Amino acid sequence: MIWTVVVGIVAGAVACLIMGRERQGCLVNLLLGLAGGFVGGNALGWIGVEWHGVTGQIGTSVVGAVIILWLCAKLKR
Repeated sequence: MIWTVVVGIVAGAVACLIMGRERQGCLVNLLLGLAGGFVGGNALGWIGVEWHGVTGQIGTSVVGAVIILWLCAKLKR
């Protein structure tokens, strides 16, 4: 469980950096990373991509978090 929290925080922070967003705090990064893991796992699963290991977990969460941030930016406009 602790590992999931660490991966979520790292993935959320990396996604914010990729999308050029300002720092939002550990809690927001955690929630973004956890939701990103779900979204990224489904999105990558649909196209047949499977990543394994620690880098795979972080990469999947980052992809999903970037998708979430992109959708949020589009919906705000």
